[in-house]
Amino acid sequence: MTHGSPTDLPPLREVISRHGLSARRGLGQHFLLDLNLTRRIARTPGDLSGRTVIEIGPGPGGLTRALLETDAAQVVAVERDKRCIGALADLMTAYPDRLKVIEADALDQDLADLGPPPRQIVANLPYNIATQLLLNWLQQPGDVEKMTLMFQTEVAQRLTANPHEKAYGRLSVLTQWLCDASHLFDISARAFTPPPKVTSSVVRLVTLSKPRYPASRPMLERVTAAAFGQRRKMLRSSLRQLGDVEQITKRAGIDATQRAENLSVADFCRLAEAVATAAPATV
Repeated sequence: MTHGSPTDLPPLREVISRHGLSARRGLGQHFLLDLNLTRRIARTPGDLSGRTVIEIGPGPGGLTRALLETDAAQVVAVERDKRCIGALADLMTAYPDRLKVIEADALDQDLADLGPPPRQIVANLPYNIATQLLLNWLQQPGDVEKMTLMFQTEVAQRLTANPHEKAYGRLSVLTQWLCDASHLFDISARAFTPPPKVTSSVVRLVTLSKPRYPASRPMLERVTAAAFGQRRKMLRSSLRQLGDVEQITKRAGIDATQRAENLSVADFCRLAEAVATAAPATV
């Protein structure tokens, strides 16, 4: 059974007006005010009972309200814009035991410090730091069990792309190495205030108990950077900087005439393992 919504909360547009919350481009702000959509996002993770739910960039609190209507044990909202801290005051009064607002830059926050496990992240991420936030969180995937995140559709496609697809790249490999990734639904730009120039998409990332295949993360990052940095070139050219390519690809069981866009996550992990044990590149 979910928590009810207090009836005395002011409309979001009134909150925005009262606190002068014109969205700031420099903070990547686009406010989602449609409560039907915010409730849909809040329902997407499923049962949140007993969970610490972390929201990044709550703005005036549209999604925050929807999350507080769920059975989440606690909602922790991280916001760097002082104006929004004031705008969340009504929610903090209505839910004093379940809403914690932290004024901080999310890029500087350690998930483990924000609340007890099990943790989930549900957020309409600021566009300008969304990818970097995700890469930070994937450094410690065990800190969070699931992420329900809104990105620009272009980023969502990169996270979930398969080999041979145009969007497939380094972000696809790293994300899918550590998570089950699903592109769930799109949200029109018209749903936001102000409307962004792009469509947005909600993605679900369920972190795995261990990486999908054996590999060193630093080495996997090196291999994918080299391979996708010259994605139209064959591996025998793009991986040359990493060592004896013939030895590396033979050890990994991969044809050196393949290109990065054709390799699976498992292929990249085998390459990373092979590079780690190969002779160093000659200059």
